[in-house]
This record gives sequence, C-alpha cells and structure tokens, in this order.
Amino acid sequence: MRIEDLAQPSATAFRRLESIAGLVVDLRYATANNFDGRVLYAGFDCGWLRHEACAGLELAIAWLARHRPGWRLVVLDALRPQRVQEAIWHDVAGTPAALYFADPARGSIHSYGMAVDVTLRDAHGRELDMGSGFDEMTLRSHPSLEAQQLAEGAITRDHIAAREALRGAMTAGGFQ
Repeated sequence: MRIEDLAQPSATAFRRLESIAGLVVDLRYATANNFDGRVLYAGFDCGWLRHEACAGLELAIAWLARHRPGWRLVVLDALRPQRVQEAIWHDVAGTPAALYFADPARGSIHSYGMAVDVTLRDAHGRELDMGSGFDEMTLRSHPSLEAQQLAEGAITRDHIAAREALRGAMTAGGFQ
C-alpha cells in the first residue's frame, strides 16, 4: 500500500513518527536542506511509517538507551510519496546520482513506508558527524569503502565509530 492509495495514512497500516518516544523527526525533504536544495514534501504529510518499521525504530531507540545513553535517533526521511520519488528521479536520471535513488518505475520502499533514513544526535543534542552528509552522493557515503576511505584520510576513526553506533542501533531494530 502506497501513500497515494490513501487519502490520509491509516492508523491500521501506518503510524505517526511523532508518536515514538525518544525519536527526533527532521524530515529533510520537507525543507530545502537536501540534495535538491528545494522543498520536495510541500503539501504532503510524510511523518509516517508502517507499524512494522516503527516497531523497529523503537527497538533501535532501546538499543541506543542501553549502549549510548542520551543519544537520540533522528529520522531524516521516511514515507516518500510516489510523486516525490518521480520528481527526484526526474532530477537525477542520467546522472551519477541516479545510483542512489530507486527508479520510480521499479518503486522505492520509501513509498511503502518501510524505509527510513536516519542519523544520530549525541547526549548534548549535536548531530554526529558521519563523515558524509545527508544525501551526499560520494564514495565517502559507502559503508563498503570505509577502510579505503579511512586509509585515504577521507573519513576518520570517529566517523567510523559514529557509523558503527548507528548500524548497531538499526541492526537491533531489524533494519538492513
């Protein structure tokens, strides 16, 4: 079920992100603070995920509470309307950035409310530096290249430690 299939996300299938205790919501596509430099979610309420994904976020938050007290999980993107996925694809098709987005003809799991983009804030409320920014479409953003990027000085051990904390929390929540 996609958001376009509903007039408003249903409480039977979807849950509001704001209902999750301890979660920070900062939807970047609802602002110009994203790769496209423009608001992509104008007119859309995208602060939703399917119940299953929300349950995973709650497990990730619990993991953080045990392993990194005071740290907060921050959602940067969640439910993405198909029309927004199409607009993004229009901007990136035929460019190297296309590797980072699903072709809307194939579909994105964001459009089904089962994908989430996240980062972390430390106990002082500062967003952790992961070594690459949200929507940064460079080699620095590839987890499989971390050792190479570290050796080349593109990222640091602190970046890797922050990424490992995020991966630990999300793995605990059942995310891949």
